[in-house]
Amino acid sequence: MKKIVSIIFSICLSVSGSIYSQKTVTPSLPELYKTIDSEFVDLRSGPAPLIGLSAGRTDKGSSVVQATYINAILKAGGKPVIIPVITDGIILRDIVKDLDGLVMTGGEDINPPYYKETAIPDMNDIDSLRDIYDLVLLKLATDRNVPILGICRGMQLINVAFGGTLYQDIPTQVKDKSINHKQTEPREQGTHTIAIEKDSKLAQVLGVDEFLVNTFHHQAVKDLAPNFRAVATTQDGVVEAIEAYPNRSVIGVQWHPEGHVYGGDTTMLKMFRLIVNEANTFRKAKELHKNILSVDTHCDTPTEFKKAGFDIGKREQNQVNIPKMEEGMLDAIFFAAYIAQGSRDKESTQKAVDKIENYIKETHQQVERNKDICGIAYTADDLIRLKNEGKKAVFIGIENGYGIGKDISNIARFQKMGVNYITLCHTKDNDICDTSSDTKHEWNGLSPYGKEVVKEMNRLGVMVDVSHVGEKTFWDVIELSTKPVIASHSSVQALCYHDRNLTDKQMQAIAKNGGVVQICLVDLFINKDKSKASLTDAIDHIDYAVKVAGIDHVGIASDFDGGGGLIGCQGNNDMINITVKLLERGYSDKDIEKIWGGNFLRVMSEVQKGAKI
Repeated sequence: MKKIVSIIFSICLSVSGSIYSQKTVTPSLPELYKTIDSEFVDLRSGPAPLIGLSAGRTDKGSSVVQATYINAILKAGGKPVIIPVITDGIILRDIVKDLDGLVMTGGEDINPPYYKETAIPDMNDIDSLRDIYDLVLLKLATDRNVPILGICRGMQLINVAFGGTLYQDIPTQVKDKSINHKQTEPREQGTHTIAIEKDSKLAQVLGVDEFLVNTFHHQAVKDLAPNFRAVATTQDGVVEAIEAYPNRSVIGVQWHPEGHVYGGDTTMLKMFRLIVNEANTFRKAKELHKNILSVDTHCDTPTEFKKAGFDIGKREQNQVNIPKMEEGMLDAIFFAAYIAQGSRDKESTQKAVDKIENYIKETHQQVERNKDICGIAYTADDLIRLKNEGKKAVFIGIENGYGIGKDISNIARFQKMGVNYITLCHTKDNDICDTSSDTKHEWNGLSPYGKEVVKEMNRLGVMVDVSHVGEKTFWDVIELSTKPVIASHSSVQALCYHDRNLTDKQMQAIAKNGGVVQICLVDLFINKDKSKASLTDAIDHIDYAVKVAGIDHVGIASDFDGGGGLIGCQGNNDMINITVKLLERGYSDKDIEKIWGGNFLRVMSEVQKGAKI
């Protein structure tokens, strides 16, 4: 780190703003201010990522952090900020919102009831207030997908917070007594060796698969939290590191790397450079989302409205609501008024139409109830206006043309209520077309009525959605439609065979038509082994679709609240992770802007242009 030495006052000033006294000489204020103005007000210097540090408490309640943590972050190029030990959730939320990274520091034991165990008498050193503070802080940070490094207690806390358990005491609960996990030697001195999994992020970052580390704990990970893996262990089998890579930027280590960094160790400094580098990418993703329009083109949240007291303005347990959109920095979402395929007699069909109308009205009611934080959007301009007002945008679509019934005038009626696209069918054939799923090939593609539906949608400026349609139906639509079409929530068949996914030829046809393919985050469509379907897999689908259809014809759809959800992306709050992964894979800001909404909004505007309403 470059240092500017003031000869007059014999003080050393770092370009990061730190001041270290070399002598007890006190400078005059004018000279001190002159130095500050000349050396530390550089508008061309880029901002360092802001790294939060969880604090411990003194006996008098002061919030404290060891200087070794602060110095390690400074050496790694980060900007450390100490988060005071408070339990005011609103204040902690606002602090976390500004963070680019978080280090959960070491300290006391974690109260066993948090991991559903009875406390062993006289065994645990517990600070109940700090437990609450740390757990609140960690949840707020993980809800926003802030990159996290947990150290000692911090690692144990991560494991507990994500559903794992702990050994309360290694000496009495672990059979192998070969290693003393509470050394008396200084923190910069390692006393036992850890073995690191060679294919882990930790090994990749450190460049070693074995290392001598310090140790200051008597608790340890017992049952690992879901979607984490143990990536380092000691000879006695105690877990020394866990990570959630590649789908989440969360890593925990049982030793104190900041102690090694204090002693001059450069290998452990790489751990802090990791959190700083990932925080920097996260910061870039957040900045990008401030300047682009991001749209999730399909969710089934209206099916949640039947739950008593449900409110999209509250952080409900479902996958889509306004607070989660805010956390994931998502600007807009399409609520699908969904109807399952039923009987096609006159009475059943009318009930389907009524149900769709009710979903649309309920969507308007939910938005009206929360009009200070969201609004209904009909056009791209509405989305821009709402974003400028600091609000989220809710678009409306219909999933399954069964919901328009046998009366084509319902298209115009629903369009006036805000409907921007209609998915022609669902998993069974209907009066419009054959499906890709449970089909009897009744129409061999579009029915005569279906052809009139496509023409009417073109006329009214309603997008034709080919997700769920059979292949012959698809080609009929491509041939007939005079406007670009969309696949509102479909993925790549070449990477994961499913009748709902699109072939290369279909994606190329959509591109030639001027339309867009919205990659869907449903496990069945992303990975043949749905239990392993992850965010990384979804990015692979985006990559593939971009190569086949082109960067101007790919977008994103979650299908949340209707089956969507992958490891690393389980709700709208996790959508920022997609941006982080796209940045890591080298996509430009402009490319990401197109994928996140630019392409879809272009198609929507093109379809709406010249509509005869």
